[in-house]
Amino acid sequence: MKVMSRKLYLGVSGGLLLLIGGGLLFAPQAFHATNGIRLSDDPSLLSEIRAPGGLLLACAAMILSGILCREQQEPALRLNVVVYGAFGLARLWGMMFDGMPSRGIVGAMIIELIVAGIGLGLFFDGRRVSDVGESAETSLPGTAG
Repeated sequence: MKVMSRKLYLGVSGGLLLLIGGGLLFAPQAFHATNGIRLSDDPSLLSEIRAPGGLLLACAAMILSGILCREQQEPALRLNVVVYGAFGLARLWGMMFDGMPSRGIVGAMIIELIVAGIGLGLFFDGRRVSDVGESAETSLPGTAG
């Protein structure tokens, strides 16, 4: 059950990053227009917007690898928590210093913090189960360790 919930979580959150990263990389003006942000045609500005889109696509690929390869689940969970947590906390920081952004961006922040929180829960729940299993294995009579 835990493996399935981790895979589902990684699939949904990784898929969401694919959409966001793809939007930023391939259609930054249209992507930002959904929140009422109008970007100019300045190549430097568009480059600065597209670059994080590429990074998010790469992170999505790493996160989605946790679905296919069990050994990648824990690193994928960690990366997921870092990406979503960093975005959510950075938006919160921005709100404190810059004021309230659009509703869509506030909603994105809430989703990012929730996704990071769920990831933390899955990560520590998995660690607790692994730790219990390891300690039980090493305490069995006749085992080395």
